[in-house]
Amino acid sequence: MSILEVNAVKKIYTSRFGANQIQALSNVSFQVDQGEYVAVMGESGSGKTTLLNILAALDKPTSGSVILDGKDISRLKESELATFRRDNLGFVFQDFNLLDTFTLQDNIYLPLVLSSKSPEEMSRRLKVISEQLGITSILKKYPYEVSGGQKQRAAVARALITQPKLVLADEPTGALDSKSADELLRLFGQINANGQTIVMVTHSVNAASRAGRVLFIRDGEVFHQLYRGHSTDNELYQKISDTLTVLATGGERR
Repeated sequence: MSILEVNAVKKIYTSRFGANQIQALSNVSFQVDQGEYVAVMGESGSGKTTLLNILAALDKPTSGSVILDGKDISRLKESELATFRRDNLGFVFQDFNLLDTFTLQDNIYLPLVLSSKSPEEMSRRLKVISEQLGITSILKKYPYEVSGGQKQRAAVARALITQPKLVLADEPTGALDSKSADELLRLFGQINANGQTIVMVTHSVNAASRAGRVLFIRDGEVFHQLYRGHSTDNELYQKISDTLTVLATGGERR
């Protein structure tokens, strides 16, 4: 069952006085099923960041629709957007976006505080997630006291604690060393295996090779997609690399 539907999305940016127009997305359509793990790849300027911002309800498409769990988020009023994002979306960013003046625990609690959840409910949810992510022992520490990998685990916990319908990850391994990146990707696989739907934008072939499906964006359109099927991570890695070569050399859509 599809939880996310992107239908003929187009995005045109117009300069202040309307003299110039830049078409960031041309005609993007795809669906994401409940529990799917999808990676989005493409060269810089391909439109993938614009797409992520639209999926996150941080930007609106010029035309087309984005439907999450039956609700057209492209038609939400400005006054509804913050609440919608908080209740339905979880975010994992490259630079963690943790507040240095808050402990990791308080950073993770923040979206629940904004949702007026009870202390008992917050504590119950944190216990489950912190144990799952292996961060129980560092919850009282501040972001500057822990490693990059530990910061990103806390960021993942913050994304998951609201029990979102969809997790959006923007280059989640970009600021991590290879060991921390591999550990984070292992956790993403585990989280996805537990039923969490994930859409991840990444430049990393290694990160994308852990997903169940890879979408390739070129010139504002979905150029190609790969399904894992029975492929191993290494086999999918090679298929992704081959497709990126076609993208870089201007090959035809497949």
